[in-house]
Amino acid sequence: MESLIDIVLLAFLVGIAFAIVWMKDLLAVIMLLGIYGLLSASFFVAMDAVDVAFTEASVGAGISTLLMLVTIAMTGRSEHPVRHKPFLALAVVIITGSLLIYGTLDMPYFGSAQAPVHQHVAPRYINDSIEEVGVPNIVTSVLASYRAFDTFGEVVVIFTAGMGVLALLSVVRRPKNTTGDKARDIAKIDLINDSMHEQHLVLRIVTKMLIPFIFLYAFYVQFHGDYGPGGGFQAGVIFASAIFLYAMLFGMSTARRVINQSFIQLLAAIGVLLYGSVGVVSLLNGKNFFDYSALSVDPIAGQHLGILLIELGVGCTVASVMVIIFFSFADRKDNGQNLESNGIENNLKENNKK
Repeated sequence: MESLIDIVLLAFLVGIAFAIVWMKDLLAVIMLLGIYGLLSASFFVAMDAVDVAFTEASVGAGISTLLMLVTIAMTGRSEHPVRHKPFLALAVVIITGSLLIYGTLDMPYFGSAQAPVHQHVAPRYINDSIEEVGVPNIVTSVLASYRAFDTFGEVVVIFTAGMGVLALLSVVRRPKNTTGDKARDIAKIDLINDSMHEQHLVLRIVTKMLIPFIFLYAFYVQFHGDYGPGGGFQAGVIFASAIFLYAMLFGMSTARRVINQSFIQLLAAIGVLLYGSVGVVSLLNGKNFFDYSALSVDPIAGQHLGILLIELGVGCTVASVMVIIFFSFADRKDNGQNLESNGIENNLKENNKK
């Protein structure tokens, strides 16, 4: 029965992948990508990889879908037709894929008890993590304690990516005392956007009811990762998704008034500093970097405290970076609308002169 479920899920994944490549409607492609993420999460659940499934559902089917919707709002819904046949690219993909498949032939069979990972690494964590770390969720023990330095590198990469997007997509902020034609253009754009969002009255009411529960669930995932699936990464993505939902249904002008973007940027840096400070404290107490036993007299209590602090840092950084990317794209879109309205007005003035 389990094999049948795996075959069905894999068949759906292959079919959706071909549909994504074939379609030219980018909105339909984004919807299919969301379905692909949900099916991948279901496949991970069937393989008992619940933490990975949680991450795939929140990122692949959740926040990535929202970000891509914002992107096609700037670029357009339809893909331009390809005038050439990319046979060279297809040949490169086929050759690379064949080499990768050939490289897997020497690997142990999937699920084999004789695989090296099941002889040394896995038994070490399974048998000793409860005694050394005291956390029921072994995945959290591995990510937040045994390989905490590696996870710290991932958080730094996320922070760097957010700052890079902010630098590349940064636009001139709207002056507070804008007057004249530009002020009227900005007011006109905000009025049009707000009027469009006000048409979705039912969605706005339902969203107001759901957003507090989304935030509450994000906090639950944040502080319950020691005992079940979840942690700072998933919680940060869920928290940011609620902000995305609010901005998309209530308008960017309303979201900018509610959410302080300067504070969000500061919070992203605070999350990285909080994570790194835990390791610095361990060093100052004569322990190894990210040895949480230095945080308390009881080593197990120190492990719990250290994991709690670094997961909080991960959650702050991930949520802040996602919000930074979203607002950077949205600001780019509004700036384009402003330039477009100015260009139309200039053309009208030239035609009147003629």
